[in-house]
Amino acid sequence: MPNILFNVFFFVSLPKITGNMTKRLFSLGLLLIMCTTLSQSVMAQDDSKIVTLHLLGTTDVHGAFFPIDFLNNKPAEGSMARISTYVNKLRSLNPDGVILLDNGDILQGQPTNYYYNFIKTDVPNVAAEVVNYLHYDAQVFGNHDIEPGHLVYDKWASEVKCPVLGANILLLPERKCFTKPYAIIERQGVKVAVIGMLTPAIPFWLNESIWSGLYFEEMLETAKYWVNYLREGRKADVIVGLFHSGWDDGISTPTYDENATEKIAEQVPGFDVIFYGHDHIARNETTDNGVLCLNPANNAVKVGHAILKLSTDSNGQWVIREKRGELVDVRGEAIDQSYVDHFKPYTDSVTTYINDYIGNLTSAIRSSDCYFGSAPFTDLIHQLQLRLTGADISFTAPLQFNMVIGPGKIYMRDMFKLYRFENRLCTVYMTGEEIRKHLEMSYDLWVNTMTEPDDHIMLLNDDSRNDNQRSGFKNYTFNFDSAAGIDYEVDVTKPNGKKIHIIKMSNGKPFDEKKWYKVAMNSYRYHGGGELLTAGAGIPSDSLHRRLIDMSSLDLRHYLTEEIRREGSITPKSNNNWRFVPVSWAAPAIKRDRKKLFGK
Repeated sequence: MPNILFNVFFFVSLPKITGNMTKRLFSLGLLLIMCTTLSQSVMAQDDSKIVTLHLLGTTDVHGAFFPIDFLNNKPAEGSMARISTYVNKLRSLNPDGVILLDNGDILQGQPTNYYYNFIKTDVPNVAAEVVNYLHYDAQVFGNHDIEPGHLVYDKWASEVKCPVLGANILLLPERKCFTKPYAIIERQGVKVAVIGMLTPAIPFWLNESIWSGLYFEEMLETAKYWVNYLREGRKADVIVGLFHSGWDDGISTPTYDENATEKIAEQVPGFDVIFYGHDHIARNETTDNGVLCLNPANNAVKVGHAILKLSTDSNGQWVIREKRGELVDVRGEAIDQSYVDHFKPYTDSVTTYINDYIGNLTSAIRSSDCYFGSAPFTDLIHQLQLRLTGADISFTAPLQFNMVIGPGKIYMRDMFKLYRFENRLCTVYMTGEEIRKHLEMSYDLWVNTMTEPDDHIMLLNDDSRNDNQRSGFKNYTFNFDSAAGIDYEVDVTKPNGKKIHIIKMSNGKPFDEKKWYKVAMNSYRYHGGGELLTAGAGIPSDSLHRRLIDMSSLDLRHYLTEEIRREGSITPKSNNNWRFVPVSWAAPAIKRDRKKLFGK
C-alpha cells in the first residue's frame, strides 16, 4: 500500500515539474490505472476473509470417562472430565471454529464399559452419553467397539447423536455402507469433510457372530475413492481422515494391513489432516507431502489439536495458508465439575458394582512374573481353562503389563485386573507339532537369542517406552502365550523356531507331535489374533473354523469370577511346568531384565 501511494504522488507531481502536456496526459492515465488498482486491491483484501479452525481428536479412550481409576480405587490422571475443560475453553474463544472428533475404541477397557454394555442395559450406554454431552461432531468404530457384539454396538450407535462413521464397513451381500462413510461439517463457510475408517482385521480376530452381515474393506482403495468423491462431488474445502488404524506396524498380509495410516497419508493425495489411533503410540508428524497426522495415544490423557488458517483465493476457493498440530496433555487441566455432576448417577452405579466382594486371595499374584517363567498369575487362568473345557493343553498370555492383585479380599474391580478383555473360552483341535510351532512363535516374539551370558534374555526395544501396549518389549505382550498341560523348556541360546523342547505331558504321559490334542485358548487367539495359530502353527486362516470344538457363551472373566466365588478363598500356585535354560545364563539375565522393565 505505501508503494502504491508513492507512485501516485510521483506521477501527479511529474507534470508540474516538466510542464509538458503529453506527459501530463500520460500521468493522468497512469493515475487512473493506479487508483483502479488501489481500489481493487482494497476490495480484494476486504473480501479475502481469514478463518481459523481448531480440529480436536480423541482416540482409544477405553472407558476413561471419569477422573476415577475404578480398578485401583484412586483418582485418575487423564479422563474426559479434563478433556471437557479443554474443549469448553477452546469453544468459548472460538464459538464457530471448533470441530471435535473421536477415533474409536470407546466401548471397552474399563469396568464402566462392561457394566453399561452387558449389565445395566436399560439406560443409554454411558459411552454414547459422554459423546453426546461433549457434542462431538463425528465418531468412528474401533475394533474394541465391534468386539462387544451387535447388541451392544448397534444400541450404542443408535444412541450417539453425531454421525458414527465407517467408510470401509459394508453390509453384505450388496456391500453398501453399514453406516455413514463421511460427514460434512461446516464452520464459518468452510466445508470440512471427515472420512472415517476402521482396521479391516476384524474378521481375523473376532468370531463371525460378532460382526455378522458385515464386510471390512481394505483401507487404501477406500480412501482413494472417498477423497476423490468429496473433492469433486461434494466440493469439500478440507478433508480429514479419522482412522482407527495405527501408523505402520502390526499385522500385514496379502489381504489387509492392520495399520495403514502412514501408507494412506503418503499415497492418497487430498488429505489435509489425519487423526488416527489403535496403536496407542503418540505421534505428531507432517508427511513429506504435507499431511498433518496426529495420534493422541490412549486413555484420554492427550487430545490431538490441529490448527488451520484459511483464506480465499482469487476464485473464491478456500485455501489452507497455515497448518500446525500439537498433542495437548490434559493432565494439567482442571476437572469439569459440571461434567462430573451430570454423570454422578453413572459413577455411583459403577462404584457399587466394582465394590462387590468376590472372595479372598491368600497371596499376591503379579503379571510381571509371567514373562520370566511359570507364574501364579497366568497359571490361575490356565487351570480354570483346563477345568472348564477338559482340554489337554491350555494357552494364555498376560493381558496386563504390570498388575498386582492381593493378598486379601478380592472385589469385582480385581477381576478386571486379572482378565482385561471380554474374550470367550474356546477349545480347538491341534496336533502336537502345531502346538510346538505355536509356542515357538510366541517365545520368538518375547525372548532374545542369547549369544553370551551378558545378553538380554527378553527381546527389548527401548524406543517402545512411548508405546503403552509394549512398555519396553519389542512386541505386544498380549501375544506372549505360555502353555499348561505340558512340561517344556525354552532354550534361550537356540535360534528362532528352535527354542522349545517339550519334555512330556504334565500328567506324565508322552507328548507326541503327530497326535491330536484338545487345546483351550481365548477367542481372540482362536480367530487368528497375533497370528500364532496361522503364521506360527501353520494352520490356514480359512480352516480355523473347522478346528473349533466348543466356545463358551459368556466371557472368561465371568467364569473366573464364579470360580473364586465358589472357592471362597484361593491360593494361586505356579504349575512349574516350564522354564528358561540354560539356567546358568537365564537366571542372572532374568534378574537384570526384571530390574530394567519393572525397576525391581
